Amino acid sequence: MTNNKYKILIADDDNISVILLTKYLKNIPTEFFIARDGVEAIKIFEDNPDIDIILMDLKMPKLNGLEATKKIKSLNPNVKIIAETAFAMVDDEKKALDAGCDAYITKPINAEKLIKIIEEMQNI
Repeated sequence: MTNNKYKILIADDDNISVILLTKYLKNIPTEFFIARDGVEAIKIFEDNPDIDIILMDLKMPKLNGLEATKKIKSLNPNVKIIAETAFAMVDDEKKALDAGCDAYITKPINAEKLIKIIEEMQNI
């Protein structure tokens, strides 16, 4: 965290998810970055390597969240990434964690659960 403000990248191609996530986190001093696909998420992270947390949708166009996570973790293994998905399959959580995600949450996202995960990661 820099300047008492968290930098959070939301990598999600669904507008409603982006709106909800920013609303859920409105009480945390945050600077948001928005990526609509995995390629854009990597580019934003390369341009802003001090991002604290990434909320990574697993199903996105151009490059999925698992591949984007692997690339971002190769750039900085310490950045915290929370996988999110609306299409939860039995092995999705394992795949996300194996790709380098630090936590996993399913949509519809529960705001309290998300904030708890972030607090555990960052000690807000």
